Amino acid sequence: RMKAQLEKLQNEISQIARKTGISSATKLALLTSDTADTDRVPDIEWWDSVILMTPEEREQKRKRTTTESQDSRSDTARVDACNTGEDDIVDNLNEDAITNLVEHPQQLRPPTEPLKPTYMPVFLTKKERKKLRRQSRREAWKEEQEKVRLGLEAPPEPKLRISNLMRALGTEATQDPTAIEAKVRAQIAKRQKAHLDANRARALTDQQKREKADRKIREDTTVAVHVAVYRVKDLFECASAKFKVEVNAQQLHMTGCVVLHRGCCVVVVEGGPKQHSKYKRLMLNRIKWEDDSVKDADGSEVPNSCQLVWEG
Repeated sequence: RMKAQLEKLQNEISQIARKTGISSATKLALLTSDTADTDRVPDIEWWDSVILMTPEEREQKRKRTTTESQDSRSDTARVDACNTGEDDIVDNLNEDAITNLVEHPQQLRPPTEPLKPTYMPVFLTKKERKKLRRQSRREAWKEEQEKVRLGLEAPPEPKLRISNLMRALGTEATQDPTAIEAKVRAQIAKRQKAHLDANRARALTDQQKREKADRKIREDTTVAVHVAVYRVKDLFECASAKFKVEVNAQQLHMTGCVVLHRGCCVVVVEGGPKQHSKYKRLMLNRIKWEDDSVKDADGSEVPNSCQLVWEG
């Protein structure tokens, strides 16, 4: 094989020498590039080099076996004999590198897969919500009763109302009805005030309300971005429609561009599925394009229109 490659190389050099007129092989070698010949067939492929023994390993194996100790060939001669088929390739195999294991390729994460796992939210029925609320309130009541029993908290005052006044206080209510009624009404007002204060403490501020509304509108577009293209006949003369197209895109936190041209205007928007659902309803239903008249190429008045060209 090496002899054939050498003859092929000599023939190529002689042909180039005849074409260029350079007879000296040394001068011709200076002009040739240093790039490796990719068409050359290697003696051992890279995937076979893992399971074939190195000269040192073959020498150790030759010393261990008696049959190979009688072989007087050199390592190069043995490799050449193995390459030409004159020697058994099994003698040059590294059996320690061959196992019964299968190498599987590494699993790569798809680019469209989200970084955090998404879970389907669980929605409870009305009956289940009432049952869960009843159980949680019972557990809280039992915990409060246990604290009162252990003396950690004072027992709560009886919950007095005008309807249960006589039943809760008994003879005490008949001794001074006016004072007892005032006491009951003060307790009712106190409970009402505590209830309103708790609601006021849980209420969101204006800044928190705006942030909550923004969170409901914004969508994660790091994995995939939905794009929609709308074609409008004319946006030059429709100032109100142009304002709605721009402001609604800003309010929905969508990106894109508008291309204005006489007779054909293009609106391109980018965002999430929910954002596109709201914007699509704006462009195709909420804005009454046919109420505005625009001029076509012939100069005649025609109603304005908007079509969804593409989305994906």
